[in-house]
Amino acid sequence: MILGTLQIEMMIPGSSSLKEKRFVLQSTKTKLRNKFNVSVAETQYQDKWQRAVLSIATVSNSKTHIEETLQTVLSFVEKDDRVEIVDSLTEIF
Repeated sequence: MILGTLQIEMMIPGSSSLKEKRFVLQSTKTKLRNKFNVSVAETQYQDKWQRAVLSIATVSNSKTHIEETLQTVLSFVEKDDRVEIVDSLTEIF
């Protein structure tokens, strides 16, 4: 069994309240779970209006499958006009 994680640090420039930020993040998390069958959680900056870190995890028996899945997830988030990716970190265990 191989575990892959992806942390995406992002800015949400259109957000002017925690409510708006949560709306964007909840929408993004739901799409990622449904489309890619991954686990997703907001892990940092819960009290900041325009900043967030999403942590994504997936498990497989193939390292290649994990790498492809996490890269596809990152590309999917990059295409979202509501967020700007500041940094990302991928780890495979």
